[in-house]
Amino acid sequence: RSFLWKKIAILNSLFNIIVADILGVHPQTLRQYEREGLIKPSRTNGKIRLYSQKDINHIRYVLTLTKEIGVNLAGVDIILKLNDKIEELETIISTYKNKAQKADNLSVVPDKKALVIQKSSLEMVIIKK
Repeated sequence: RSFLWKKIAILNSLFNIIVADILGVHPQTLRQYEREGLIKPSRTNGKIRLYSQKDINHIRYVLTLTKEIGVNLAGVDIILKLNDKIEELETIISTYKNKAQKADNLSVVPDKKALVIQKSSLEMVIIKK
């Protein structure tokens, strides 16, 4: 069984070296980025790291921040978290825009005892009798 684990370790190292070579970095850089939580490659059952094209693009983004702009790893972590938060907020905004659009398109009186006057798409007055 230890022979199998040695083979898996060799394959993992080779694959890591190939990806590192494609990106022009040392394999230890990829391992460090993973330890810091900046990248999260998927893994096989044998623990071999698998990098998708999305992962490689993400690593290139991290490399741009560190090598070209000079951001340290702690700064990269903050930037990545802020990017995630921005995406989350953009999704929420889009959801509310869609809900507002749907509400704008409705022309139904919600209650028999209510009179609804729509002044604009954002302002609605309900007068109860």
